[in-house]
Amino acid sequence: MTIRKVRLLGAIIGLSMAAGLQAGVPQAQADRLGRDLTPMGAEKAGNKEGTIPAWEGGITRPPSTYKVGIFHPDPFPTDKVAFSITPANYKDYAAKLTVGQQAMFAKYPTYRMDIYPTRRSASFSDRVYQMTKKNAVTAKMIGSGAGVSDVAEGVPFPIPQDGYQVIWNHKMKYRGVAVKRWANQAAPTASGSYIPVRIREEVLGLYWKEGNTIADINNVLTYFYQEVLAPARLAGSVLLVHETLNQEAQPRQAWVYNPGQRRVRKAPNVAYDNPGTASDGLRTNDMFDMFNGALDRFEWKLSGKREIYVPYNDYKIHASGLDYSDILRPGHVNPDLMRYELHRVWVVEATLKQGFRHINKRRTFYVDEDSWQIILVDHYDSQEQLWRFSEAAIVNFYDQPVLWTTLETHYDLKSGRYITSGIDNKETPVDFSFQTSPENFSPQALRNRGVR
Repeated sequence: MTIRKVRLLGAIIGLSMAAGLQAGVPQAQADRLGRDLTPMGAEKAGNKEGTIPAWEGGITRPPSTYKVGIFHPDPFPTDKVAFSITPANYKDYAAKLTVGQQAMFAKYPTYRMDIYPTRRSASFSDRVYQMTKKNAVTAKMIGSGAGVSDVAEGVPFPIPQDGYQVIWNHKMKYRGVAVKRWANQAAPTASGSYIPVRIREEVLGLYWKEGNTIADINNVLTYFYQEVLAPARLAGSVLLVHETLNQEAQPRQAWVYNPGQRRVRKAPNVAYDNPGTASDGLRTNDMFDMFNGALDRFEWKLSGKREIYVPYNDYKIHASGLDYSDILRPGHVNPDLMRYELHRVWVVEATLKQGFRHINKRRTFYVDEDSWQIILVDHYDSQEQLWRFSEAAIVNFYDQPVLWTTLETHYDLKSGRYITSGIDNKETPVDFSFQTSPENFSPQALRNRGVR
């Protein structure tokens, strides 16, 4: 779909929305899913230049060396670097780079993007595809992007009509029902020194449990538990979040456990632009998973699609045994471990509403068409000057057919610092077989799980 067609469709839908309609598409449109569109709503065909291939199902079978419980080996080990983009030549590729990427090249002489052949590896289960097609017709937006109704299990708006729907697709993409993972992070200084922060997370999303409807999830899209284990000054701090689906009916609920006080308290500030856990002020709460939380402070405009060089199939930086020192470099992560490919992305402009407060006046989100994962974000300050740039290294997992981040990095272009999270290379890999229940995510359970 061309940008012109997307804008035309957006204008038509905009008139419908003005009349009070914020619903799915007609069945004839939904029937395109699995035909000229992939089951997730991407263009199935490649581009005319042949630099983006057709989607042929993604990764449906893991490499022969893979066993559940080990890190995911690279499914494309023989792929070679086609070319590299560097500070010396990045302007030649500006048409396929974001403003934030270009700023990285301008600021850091050592920054580099190795471009590999494009592999459209994103895949999900047949169940997710089936439910996504049903949602395409029935899904409804609640209020001005406050929530979604009449959907189950799958992506709500695979044929999006506006920016709100694209962002809700990201928020509601399948990530597994119950997941346990390590989300260790580090925030290097401009000179490259850092203190590792060891973080364990548990996530439960009953929305994605087969057979569940919205009525079954008590308006909680995801339960989230995060515990800091190191360094000692932070160890024992716990964050609990109930992320709601209809935020008009009930905003996000959050609690923190303070080990020094042995006390659980509500934490309404765990939202929007308040600092994230142990982030040194380099990541806001709503930057976690590239974006999360309420949409109500911004206007979300769908600007169409672009072909962009994005992190993709980053199995090298996901590999077992890598140390922090292998990944982290002064100014940016190690470019030797990153893989970039040319992909089509949806572009969504988020502009702060008049009368609302946020440290970012504007943000531009670049969302993978094959998975609805936000991959890149350009962040602008109150003067509309580029301030931060975020990128997510992504892989397609094998034990669950799901494309998700393995590493998230947020660069502060003013201070020369950055923060990277998801460094689990010396831990156990993401556990998609984790068993838990909502009772383990109650404030009382948080008090009982306090470690000191």
